[in-house]
Amino acid sequence: MKILSGADLAEYIKVRQVSQVRALRQSEGIYPKLAIIVTKKDPVIDTYVRLKKSYGADILVDVDVHNVQQADVMDTINMCNKAKDVHGVIVQLPLDDVSQTETVINAITPKKDVDGLGAKAAFDPATPTAINWLLAGYNVDINTKKIAIIGNGRLVGKPLFDMWTKIGYDVEMIGRDDDLASSLRDKDLIVAATGQPGIVKSEIIPIGAIVVDAGVASDSGKTVGDVDPAIYDRDDLTATPRVGGVGPLTVAALFDNVIRSARP
Repeated sequence: MKILSGADLAEYIKVRQVSQVRALRQSEGIYPKLAIIVTKKDPVIDTYVRLKKSYGADILVDVDVHNVQQADVMDTINMCNKAKDVHGVIVQLPLDDVSQTETVINAITPKKDVDGLGAKAAFDPATPTAINWLLAGYNVDINTKKIAIIGNGRLVGKPLFDMWTKIGYDVEMIGRDDDLASSLRDKDLIVAATGQPGIVKSEIIPIGAIVVDAGVASDSGKTVGDVDPAIYDRDDLTATPRVGGVGPLTVAALFDNVIRSARP
């Protein structure tokens, strides 16, 4: 099996970002800062916040975490929007009341919406950007591929589908409750983003396919993906690893947006 290691690519990106942040600090007197707003206790959310704080420390970007009740999230967003020393604002999803997601995300000032999820965000969404970086980094030409995106969530599936459809790629959106075996039969590239552990079984993946696991869920206290671990016994596939696939590049893409937002 050929492995698509996002962690390896992220290390190269990190070197560039450190240089960019140092230049901002030394030449412009600008200290890039990301504000993360958290409204619920969740092991997956906790993991991502921890990774972002660690990554920020590595590249000299300050990270402030605001743990608030969902009822207070709009006031916290407004505070961060107005703060001149805050260059990026994100709300860790999902919210307890998911019906408020659009309202909450769109309350972030577009220039500070570094997750790229708002309707008028100045940046591309972080995870779709990370998936593009991952495929480009391993010279995967998706112009010629039949593509399936499993899951139409706010963070990955929907924005990635919209992005690739606008480019003109041959891409199909598949729901997690659809007949996956039938839907994936002729696909060359599969992006799984449902958050349902092990939903993509090895036996339904076509021979020679490329598999990008962008799903994240908690299972018995462990963070897991959408893809059945049995795929790693196959030699014919190209796939992201169990750990260190899309996630590290998503964090790198997020901080790329923070750095861009901080520039004068």
